[in-house]
Amino acid sequence: MKRVYLYTLYERIWHWFQAACILTLMATGAVMRRPEWFGLADFHTAITIHNVLGLLLTGNAFLALFYHLTTGEIRQFLPEPRDFITLAVRQANYYVRGIFRGDPHPFERGPMHKLNPLQKITYLVILNLLLPLQTATGLLMWGMEHRPESFPSFFDLGSLAAIHAAGSWLFAAFLIVHIYLTTTGPTPLTLIRAMIVGWDEIEDSHEPASESHS
Repeated sequence: MKRVYLYTLYERIWHWFQAACILTLMATGAVMRRPEWFGLADFHTAITIHNVLGLLLTGNAFLALFYHLTTGEIRQFLPEPRDFITLAVRQANYYVRGIFRGDPHPFERGPMHKLNPLQKITYLVILNLLLPLQTATGLLMWGMEHRPESFPSFFDLGSLAAIHAAGSWLFAAFLIVHIYLTTTGPTPLTLIRAMIVGWDEIEDSHEPASESHS
């Protein structure tokens, strides 16, 4: 095994800030949707927290985009066209069968390869489709509640709320899978610890040179 500095300080702060915002947004969203079921906060407090965190999450996403573009780290999220399908199938096979048989991971992680093919596709969908969808529907609902006269008649608050709720369920599904996969390292806490301290231990693929005998 070799010790590798995998996640920068900014990446770790960004990750945990995103996680805290998304979990709190889901909690306050549940209160807003079913206040009689959840007593975490009163309805109006939940709305205020939800709206503020939604704006912070959006602002943090733009900062992350700026960071990844200026540092070149955006390449980590872009699937490589060559053999992508084959590599994705290999990764899926590992998740479905190999991981339970103790097979080695099909890809070696490193500073230049932090994400496997399935992770790249997942994060592209979340960051470029799901997060903008949640932001847009949230802003539209906020606008319709405060300035309903500014919106055309075909805008329906109930439909927007349904789309926003569906997006929340997709986020919840992602979090469940994401949290489970963080426990699949050499120990259940290895991958989580790496995202806290930045350093990770990965398998060294380089074989030691054999000794020569004269």
